[in-house]
Amino acid sequence: MNASLRPEDRRPARLGALPKLPVFFDLAGRSILVVGGSDGIAWKVELLASAGGTVRILAKDPSPELLALVRNDPERLTLTRRGWCGADLQGVSVAVADIDNQQEAQLFADIARRRGALVNVVDQPAFCDFQFGTIVNRAPVIVSISTDGAAPILGQAIRRRIEAVLPSSLGVWAQAAKDFRDNLRDLVPTRQGRRRFWEQFVDAAFASRTHERDLNATLDQFAHKVRGEALARRALGEVVIVGAGPGDPELVTLKAMRELQAADVIVYDRLVTPAILELARREARRIHVGKEGHGASCRQEDINALIVDLALAGQRVVRLKGGDPAIFGRTGEEVAACREAGVPVRIVPGITTASAAAASLNTSLTHRDHAQRVQFITAHDRHGDLPENLNIGALADPQATTVIYMGRRTAAKLAMRLIESGLPPDTPVVAISNVSRDDQQSSHTTIKNVAHGALLPEVGPLIIAIGASVSAANESPIQQDGAFNVPNEERQLVAENQQAVSALLDH
Repeated sequence: MNASLRPEDRRPARLGALPKLPVFFDLAGRSILVVGGSDGIAWKVELLASAGGTVRILAKDPSPELLALVRNDPERLTLTRRGWCGADLQGVSVAVADIDNQQEAQLFADIARRRGALVNVVDQPAFCDFQFGTIVNRAPVIVSISTDGAAPILGQAIRRRIEAVLPSSLGVWAQAAKDFRDNLRDLVPTRQGRRRFWEQFVDAAFASRTHERDLNATLDQFAHKVRGEALARRALGEVVIVGAGPGDPELVTLKAMRELQAADVIVYDRLVTPAILELARREARRIHVGKEGHGASCRQEDINALIVDLALAGQRVVRLKGGDPAIFGRTGEEVAACREAGVPVRIVPGITTASAAAASLNTSLTHRDHAQRVQFITAHDRHGDLPENLNIGALADPQATTVIYMGRRTAAKLAMRLIESGLPPDTPVVAISNVSRDDQQSSHTTIKNVAHGALLPEVGPLIIAIGASVSAANESPIQQDGAFNVPNEERQLVAENQQAVSALLDH
């Protein structure tokens, strides 16, 4: 009997270490000093002026590009053809300089800081209080990208990709939303309702071809729709059961990411990786319910009660499960609990571990010649033993691919029963642990060797595929003795199985 745990609130680090803090600084009406006349300085002058600053430029030899820039914007830009002195930094909020000499750069930075200015010296990070990022402009939406000076070309490449994704009309939508915020609070007084409004807004902003003049009417329509839904639900929350996939965050679906970004509370299993939790809304409460095969876990009844109670309190609950919720995830019990309590519940499918395992091996679970059928089974019951009601005859079909979930402890016993039921002893088997993760391990063998106690990967969640279709993935010789250790408590069972299989095969 496994130990029982209680659901546990967790506050893991929601961000890794940041080399710099990204901030957005209001420069409207502020005085800015720029020293230098290069083309690089011209770009920074243009950026500072675009952000609302009044820029004074000191340059003995200004470039043609800088001169043209000043001519085109005389109200915000002034140019004096001389070097700088300490008095120039009086009353300045931001000071930017292109100075090669380190002693002069140090002096400039020291004086500017004593006068209360933020400093940037081009290409000399030791004298910089801030850095300029690569900009994607969909004003009032602004995206800034920094590589902390490590690879500026990478920042530019990222900008190009973001530019391709963000529609040119996004700024117009964002401005319309900004103007609509006061009306929204009157029309939709609840926080949950306003979040639903913004979800609809985001979908429309990225996909709709609504004309600019119709935007206010569209937003008003969204608000009234959300208000009506909120009144109908009587402030009920909801439960969304989401498949997190096998572990690689790149295998999470777009719909799952959207639900993670909209959650008030995330109730997650132990098999959900930290990288996937990083995709979630940072303000969401996170509750760990510790479900994993053979280990201490929360009782399913406690999890059912938890998600129901949270939803009845008006929370939007994401019940996050490894793999696909419909495959051995006890999703049916959670759906039934929600329905019995009158809580709205939805399911977002995920990539099941079997599919990810086949993909990682560049093979298929089906094959026109070898496998016309795929069957998924769980190899342990609620007590951790091999289920007694398995249809062994069907599982021994040589024209099927059988995928075993949670079968590490019972694999040898199952393999022996399959051979007894007629499955050829040389049927290929592949066992994979930590599918799709950096520490994935695989072991190729045969059903005979598994029955004899061939050693399987013992760390991490394990999946076992049996059948001729997986032989294409076996690029290395079959492991007769295995490459992994078996826990001590299982060695006696392995020895007994070896004797039983030998007797069976000799018969």
